[in-house]
Order: sequence, then structure tokens, then C-alpha cells
Amino acid sequence: MMTRPELPERAPRGEGVPTALDGLLVVDFTRVVAGPACTQTLADFGAEVIKIENPDGGDDTRAYEHAEIGGESAAYLSLNRNKRGIALDFNNPAALEVARALIAKADVVVENFSGGVMKKFGLDYASVAPTNPRLIYCSISAYGRKGEFALRPGFDPITQAESGFMSLNGFPDGEPVRTGPPIVDMATGMSACNAILLALIARDRLGRGQQVEVALIDTAVSMTGFYGMAYLINGNNPGRFGNSPNGSPTVGVYRASDGPLYMACANDRLYRRLVTDVLERPDLVTDPEFAHRKARTANKEKLRGIIASVFASDTLEHWMAKMKKANIPVGYLRTVEEGFNAPEVRDRHRLSKIAHPTAGSVPNIESPVHMSLTPTVDPVAAPLLGQHTRDVLSKTLGYDDRRIAALTEAGAFGKAGNTG
Repeated sequence: MMTRPELPERAPRGEGVPTALDGLLVVDFTRVVAGPACTQTLADFGAEVIKIENPDGGDDTRAYEHAEIGGESAAYLSLNRNKRGIALDFNNPAALEVARALIAKADVVVENFSGGVMKKFGLDYASVAPTNPRLIYCSISAYGRKGEFALRPGFDPITQAESGFMSLNGFPDGEPVRTGPPIVDMATGMSACNAILLALIARDRLGRGQQVEVALIDTAVSMTGFYGMAYLINGNNPGRFGNSPNGSPTVGVYRASDGPLYMACANDRLYRRLVTDVLERPDLVTDPEFAHRKARTANKEKLRGIIASVFASDTLEHWMAKMKKANIPVGYLRTVEEGFNAPEVRDRHRLSKIAHPTAGSVPNIESPVHMSLTPTVDPVAAPLLGQHTRDVLSKTLGYDDRRIAALTEAGAFGKAGNTG
């Protein structure tokens, strides 16, 4: 039987320590991965993020099946920390009134609906900017908001496939492989966050907001990196190299007698240290077949066989100790369980548990961004569906109980119980 890992309580931040985005109001119309990843970063650093969800089920990730706790999925919990949740039925005019009122007060709006949805409800940038000229309005989509593909739906693995990014992943004799985690979604969320912060800086200089846009296909193309650039330079279609980019024999997975390791000796200096100080094979430096990077690549299968046979002759800890002493870039090839319990992760206090209204506590993975003066806020678990509806209406919009009751009666928040 599997058991949940033990996690420490999260240490609170210092009292009175400022946040980077204090006072920033973000209205979040996003769901699934890219959009929520973007707005979670804003929330982590002090922005007030109001997550608006469909009362009928809410964010799609609430139903994802990786794992669940307290009635909430792992995917949803991982992407919606530090937000306040409100449920609005956009098919109800009363709900659209609330959405427009929130946008009118917002500094930032983020949306990642399919093309045309926000315009259909009168919530697109052109409709709302006249009443809030300082608004930063960020649209996240698969193929952009203009052009013949603007209305085409798309998801992370589709853009991995169509951009050529997926063709670079896997082994030469196998099919292209998508990344396990949705890397294009996550990178698009990071780009969206960067775009919003850039637009906020520009607003301070220019005195007005603007619309910003990021698309999954654009991110996927950019993530082909130097492989894509090489194709543009020489016209050669790059292929898959497995764990050894460009076929380099001294980069990739090797096996000691009792387990695997990943090594990255990508230049002549590191290679010389590897074969002399670690493998004790100085002949692999003097042999003209292996003396330089291009020669090693040309004879990669022969060299890999030699290196593999040496590694197989002793234990993982033996080789790890020798390579660390020689300052060779090397790492254990870990599972998620092993990685999350490794000292490199635990010593940096990346994992903790935080309070949750239905589960008691839920796991928390810290933001990877560190700021000395304005650290992240103390984390609050992702909201239940509609959890903060009444609180947002009263505190953010100033609605009294009578107005909230009228909106509830009109069905603005969907079924009863979605008003927090």
C-alpha cells in the first residue's frame, strides 16, 4: 500500500515584509494550465487574484484524475494557490454585470477561452478598455487571436506536435515523444506573466494599459531553441538524439553496476577530466578518434561502448564520488519519489503542507522564484468552487447583502451554495 510522504508545516514569512505586487487586482478568467500558472505566480507575489469559474463544474482541472484530496484534484491544487474563487454563470446577464464591474476595477485581466468567447459576452479588450484605459488585458490561446487559425482550439501536446518541438524528443529509432509534464503550457504561462509585468512597467511610463497576447504555438516554436535556429541556418532538419543531444557520447544516461546516472561532459575540458581523473583512461584523450568533440561525435558508438563498459565495472556511489571530486556535471537518475525526497530539494524547503477547508491540509510546492526583499506570500490553498463569491462582492465591489441576495436569486452564481 502506498503512503503519502510526510511534509513539514510551511514556515511563515516575516511580519510586515512587503510583497512585490501588493495592491494589484487581477481578474482571472483562465482555466486548465497555462492561464492558471500565470496568475498563480502573480498571486504568489502579492496580487489579489480573483478566479472566476463556471458554476457547473468550474475549472476543467478539478476533474483531472492524477490524484485527489478533500474533493480537489492534484492538478487544480497545483495551479491555483493564493487565489480567491468566485462562480459566475456567463449566460446570465446578472453575472455579466458582476464580471464587468470587476474588470472596471482591475489592473489586469487574464483570459484563455477559445477565440470569440470573451467577445460574445462583451468582455473582450475592445469592449472593456474604454471604461478602464489603464487595464492590462492578457489573452492566452493556442494559435493567437488573429488570422485564420484564431478560432481553432488547441492544447499543449497538439502544439508540441505541430511546431516540430515533439520531433526533437525521443530516440532516433522511435516515435517522437511529448514531454510528460505539459511544458509548452507551463512555459506559455511564464511568458504571459512576463508580458503582464512588462506591460505594468510600460503603464507606469506611458500612463495607459494595453492588450498583450501569448500563444502556445509561438512558445513551442521558440522552445525548439538552437535546433530551430540551426535548421534556419543550414536547412538540415534536426532529428531525435535521445538522452545525448547532437549525439554526444559523453552526455546522457550510463549504468553503473547497481544503477543509472546522467552525465553531461559537453566540452573538451570536461571530457579530459572525465577520462583521465574518473575513468583513468588517458588513451581516450590521445587517440585521434576521440581527441576532439567532432571526432568523438563521428565515433560516438565506439566511445559510448568503451565508457559504458568502464562504468559497469563498479558501483554508482563509487563513480558519483569520483565525478564529484573531479567536478564533472553528473546526477542521479531519480524517480519523482526519489527526487522529492532528495537533499537538493528538501534542503531548499521546496515542499510543505498548508491548511485546506475540506482536506485539513494539502501538499504545497513552492514557487521557484526567490526575492530577497519581497518574498512570496504565505501560501493559501486553491479555493473551493465559488468559495469567496460573497467576500469578493462585498469587499471588492462593495455590494450590500440585499444586492448579493438579488444576484443570487437571479441565478448569477449558478446553483445554491456557490456564494461562499
